[in-house]
Amino acid sequence: MTAADEPDGKRAGTPAGGASPEAGGRREAAERLAAAIHRQALGLAETPLASGLHIVATPIGNLGDVTIRALATLARADLVCCEDTRHTRRLLERYGIDRPMRPYHEHNAERERPRLIAELGRGARIALVSDAGTPLVSDPGFKLVREAAAAGLAVWTLPGPSAALAALTLAGLPTDEFLFAGFLPARQGARRERIKALAAQSATLIFYEAPSRIAETLADLAELLGASRPAALARELTKIHEEVRRGPLSELATAINGQEVKGECVILVGAGEAAGAGAEEIRQALGAAFARGATLRDAVRQVTGDLAVQRNRVYEIAIALKDGRSDGRADQDGEEG
Repeated sequence: MTAADEPDGKRAGTPAGGASPEAGGRREAAERLAAAIHRQALGLAETPLASGLHIVATPIGNLGDVTIRALATLARADLVCCEDTRHTRRLLERYGIDRPMRPYHEHNAERERPRLIAELGRGARIALVSDAGTPLVSDPGFKLVREAAAAGLAVWTLPGPSAALAALTLAGLPTDEFLFAGFLPARQGARRERIKALAAQSATLIFYEAPSRIAETLADLAELLGASRPAALARELTKIHEEVRRGPLSELATAINGQEVKGECVILVGAGEAAGAGAEEIRQALGAAFARGATLRDAVRQVTGDLAVQRNRVYEIAIALKDGRSDGRADQDGEEG
């Protein structure tokens, strides 16, 4: 992928008669930036890499999103473990990195894991990457980390791109509480059961989905979670054709139905109100939680999840109960501690 292939690679035309003063200023700024990046990369590349397992996040689309530290780690690793060597080779070649690679994915993990643990035990420096984004997030690797940690081996993380978090920042849905649910089951029956199990969640729900199943999944979400639930569909994040659609689940399902969707997708669903969860039911649930010794914060969290109602509404009623009032309203300037 060249700069021209990336969203921020488009360049404005140069006026006739040569470069403008603004263009000259941009060139100077670019040269200063390049020099600073060079110094940072050189300093990291010349520092010996610690032995252990290095969890390295890689771009989800735009190769320019990789961090300097990630590149320096990949360049110094004894071995780069990846889902698909062909995919990872693109990233390494883009930045002039030539290191041994070995596949590590769900089909060979049981066989490869003991071998990698043994190499780590001998002091190897191994980098683990996924095809895109942060390893272990809907990707293989957590058992390798668990066994390495249990064996007393060093495990390091290099944070970076994540499709789930990138989509969350674009969705326009609450971000104070969210639940990443990964990929829903491919079979409709199992998928619908999983959605039903998540229906009571008050957090913003985040799902990954393949383009071939996006229409079916949105239809099931709209039917089982509520047609009016606020939602967003993000696809091709950080790429030229990045797209985010926002609206009620029913509108998104209708808009996508019959369309050919390309690129990996992220579905986000905001909280909705559960029918029948009135103020009295909320008061009773809160009273039972307080009777069990729950703190205000824990009681609000529990009842919000159990009844699938808005957290602010539960909090107001909880404050009223604590104050000995029955109107279910907090003081005008009351805030949660």
